[in-house]
Amino acid sequence: MCLVKLKVTNTLTGKKEYFEPLIPGFVRMYVCGPTPYDHTHIGHARTYIVFDLVRRYLEYLGYTVFHVMNITDIDDKIIRRAKELGVDWRDVPEKYTREFIDVLVKLNIKMPHVMPKVTEHIDDIIEFIQDLIRKGYAYESHGSVYFEVDKFPEYGKLSKRRVSEEWRQEEEFLREKKKPYDFALWKKAKPGEPWWNSPWGPGRPGWHIECSVMSSKYLGPQFDIHGGGQDLIFPHHENEIAQSEARFGITPWVKYWLHVGYLTIKGEKMSKSLGNIIPVYEVLEKYKPEVLRLYLLSSYYRSPMDFTWEGLEHTKTLFNRLVKVVDGSKKILLDEKPPHKLSSTIRAHVNKIVKLKRMFFESLSDDFNMAKAMPYLHELISFSMKKLDSEPSYALALTIYSALKELNEVLGVLDKYFYGAKEVEEKLRRIVEAVVSVRHEFRMKKQYDVSDKIRDALAKVGVKLYDFKDRTTWVIEY
Repeated sequence: MCLVKLKVTNTLTGKKEYFEPLIPGFVRMYVCGPTPYDHTHIGHARTYIVFDLVRRYLEYLGYTVFHVMNITDIDDKIIRRAKELGVDWRDVPEKYTREFIDVLVKLNIKMPHVMPKVTEHIDDIIEFIQDLIRKGYAYESHGSVYFEVDKFPEYGKLSKRRVSEEWRQEEEFLREKKKPYDFALWKKAKPGEPWWNSPWGPGRPGWHIECSVMSSKYLGPQFDIHGGGQDLIFPHHENEIAQSEARFGITPWVKYWLHVGYLTIKGEKMSKSLGNIIPVYEVLEKYKPEVLRLYLLSSYYRSPMDFTWEGLEHTKTLFNRLVKVVDGSKKILLDEKPPHKLSSTIRAHVNKIVKLKRMFFESLSDDFNMAKAMPYLHELISFSMKKLDSEPSYALALTIYSALKELNEVLGVLDKYFYGAKEVEEKLRRIVEAVVSVRHEFRMKKQYDVSDKIRDALAKVGVKLYDFKDRTTWVIEY
């Protein structure tokens, strides 16, 4: 374990700070989840892989991490997508949430401890809005409710943007607001769109209120880390701060704000208009998930990263070398016997491996800086391959094997090479699939007493189920 104290760059203060959670040893972390209206793309993948690294490294340092990530399953984009496809609006988030969870599993991203959906928290959202109205921070207008930004003097402290009258808004909403920059907490229902009853009439939640409600419900009125992509700083995270600090009266609402830089293609941000969005499934048709994961981990998370297929090819070579070192050290451990004493040469080699490992983790302690850590990984691999070939030694092989296993706690790309034979894993996967399939039949027959018992039994051995209308997805939680 690294003894260097962790530093993080806090978007709120604009400074690199020593990390000290509000409760010693316990970290509460909220990451903005997807709005599932289309395929999960590699930009999404980078964000969630980065926060998986953050969680893994915090756990490596000995912290207990409680991780919450939402699913925004009602939104303008979802409604538009459903109209384009001619399907019920509920079918869109269900389909793409399944795909998103499948991507998380394939990329070995640890599942959040709680993954709440907006549509399951409408009553909580209404209660939050009512409290803001009572405290004078929000007002009802024509069946919608808006947050009155002028009542919150610190607005703009995250994004460093000043409130401006020149606010691009739809004309119909400008007529309803006191100021153009007031933002919606509750949107009145439009014909043909989904709605829920509220004290202000039928409608649905605004985007920003959803994350404030779900994060505070599961993490409390103040917590340690809030994360997401750089594009969420304004207006989403700025608005979250305003409405949350207004309701709870606690400053700062979140102690550390972490944001992932854009993933670009030839220097341009991915967008539908440019036609340069790359879904994860397209990459996984050509490369192993471990290669994509390692590639997206390899840069400094706050900096932009330009995606290239050449970069993936280089990472594929690196991954294959990693596997070769693990397999090579395993073979020596099986073939050689532990020595009675170590030569000065082997001791020097062992010390070098230990030093490279230490430098890797010290780099991560500097704001999770994988760009700074990667050269030590490259050097460790090259040195290990050379010495395992020229000077095979039990002690050296054991040191290399142990070092890479420790690095893999945060890299998460070598699990199958350290944790059990692939054949055994495949048999276990088939057994779980069979059990889940049988349980699904009970669910379809509405025999919920049996299906619930099977779900609870699987949960006890670390298999978590996610039920959808026509199928069930599962993951193993370690």
